[in-house]
Amino acid sequence: MPARSSRLVSIVTGVAALLATSLSAQAGTIRLGMTTWVGYGPLFLARDLGYFKDAGLDVELKTIEESSIYMAAIASGELDGMASTVDEIMKWRRPDFCFKSVVALDDSHGGDGVLATSDTKTFADIKGKDVALNEGSVSEFWFNLLLTKNGMKAEDVNIVNMTADDAAAAFIGGRVPVAVTWEPHLTEVRKSGKGQVLVDSSTTPGAIVDTVSLTCSFIEKHPDEVKAFVGAYYKAIDYLVANPDKAYAIMAKGVGGYLADPKDFADAAKGVNFYDKARNKEFFGTPTSGQLFDLIALANKVWIAKGAMKSPVEYKDLVDASFIGAP
Repeated sequence: MPARSSRLVSIVTGVAALLATSLSAQAGTIRLGMTTWVGYGPLFLARDLGYFKDAGLDVELKTIEESSIYMAAIASGELDGMASTVDEIMKWRRPDFCFKSVVALDDSHGGDGVLATSDTKTFADIKGKDVALNEGSVSEFWFNLLLTKNGMKAEDVNIVNMTADDAAAAFIGGRVPVAVTWEPHLTEVRKSGKGQVLVDSSTTPGAIVDTVSLTCSFIEKHPDEVKAFVGAYYKAIDYLVANPDKAYAIMAKGVGGYLADPKDFADAAKGVNFYDKARNKEFFGTPTSGQLFDLIALANKVWIAKGAMKSPVEYKDLVDASFIGAP
């Protein structure tokens, strides 16, 4: 698989023409791209409860299911940043494509999983089998951690490249014996009895973490807006803790898609840990130690070995921790 960083120029060239009429963000406007994921719910909560507006912000949340598309939109100036996993954004970071994580949103604590047929007894039993997953995504990153944890290599299985949703559908339809996917597909399989969740992300705490990252130029030009954004996000987390049922209904409507039903959203939310201010301070650590530092080191190791990155990305290149203490 070619390095994703080498694909950026061609992707941006192709998409930039479609975005040629885009304008740079006005003061007070923050435009983010993201996939459909339960962990991004508090962003919609902050928007729909008026917390961003109260902070003087107009936050535009755009659902774009393919990371290459929202990355191209960021590079062209159509978006100011993205919500995505740490491992995912690392593959795109280059000296001439600068963005940094300013706040952590959640970690997957059971929200991602490996589906397998009912006769699969241990993880080692998938050796030699077809495994459906989205190559180059967090699914591949996480699956490689599981392989290493179980003394296996990618060559021990046959990877079938497809999106996480398609992988789940292929598994449920009996077309593949193993699939790497996420909620609500894990719950669907558990309820239907069509196979099992062989392992989920609760066994690898802190490995799949979502952050909001903004371009370095935006951070430099609009530090007050970034601080206000983080503070409004924290306010939404406080509301979620105090009013979970009401929050789930608002977030389900905002996120939409397969999470549009509040009950489905609530079920999916069981598989994530939402990050408040205290958790952000703990997670961000320092440029030389801590959970985020360790996660970056781990992702460097996995992606460089896979050929998805040519050189390591350092904490200082990917993180701006100056906003996590926002009131």
